[in-house]
Amino acid sequence: MIVGETDEQLAERLANAAGGILLDLQASGEFVDSALGKVGDARANAMLMDELRAARTDDAILSEEEKDNVARCGVSRAWIVDPLDGTREYSEGRSDWAVHVALAVDGVPTVGAVALPGLGLTLTSGSPKPLAPANVPLRMLVSRTRPAAEAVYVAEKMGAELLAMGSAGAKAMAVVLGQADIYLHTGGQYEWDNCAPAAVAIAAGLHVSRADGSPLVYNCADPYLPDLLICRQELADEVLRFAAEYSPG
Repeated sequence: MIVGETDEQLAERLANAAGGILLDLQASGEFVDSALGKVGDARANAMLMDELRAARTDDAILSEEEKDNVARCGVSRAWIVDPLDGTREYSEGRSDWAVHVALAVDGVPTVGAVALPGLGLTLTSGSPKPLAPANVPLRMLVSRTRPAAEAVYVAEKMGAELLAMGSAGAKAMAVVLGQADIYLHTGGQYEWDNCAPAAVAIAAGLHVSRADGSPLVYNCADPYLPDLLICRQELADEVLRFAAEYSPG
């Protein structure tokens, strides 16, 4: 615990620390494949829980790796964390994995830090970077393993190139960094998958919502959040219109 540390500073410090744990474990060669991801998740989570409980004793915590307690829903401030987003990519030695540390206040993603340790980069809501110009042609992010049909449809309608990438955090930050313009996900996520990315994207001036345009709400009794849109503001109306008109089959 650091006396006087702001929420933004705490989120960034912990995301970086968890990333360091994961990189050190990866470099050690002690574990490989799925065991590497399992141990990495556990070690990063243990550190995050210890630090958050010490630094913010009155706040609630929701973590992918902790047993949930819905009593958190009665607390205004809830830290929502994913110690390792993109376990498969991490275990394969790729760079498109992330650590998410976020704070939701009354359901709103207020503070976020997304560490991309494989790239040596951490993006935060406290230090937003100016957005780069849109790509020509537009670039749209999809899952490496299961591209959502809605996203493929929208990309075709907008003449966008598809860019396959791993974790949700890596995809969201690719939009923040200007490497892509649209991230539409409809295949199912949880609050820890997108709370920190949403906070960082909002701070950067991007459009952030559900796939139907409604707000993302966090610290809910059921943490399942089935869909997400992060994109440039000027593209949002068109993306939402095409997403709404998509019909399976």
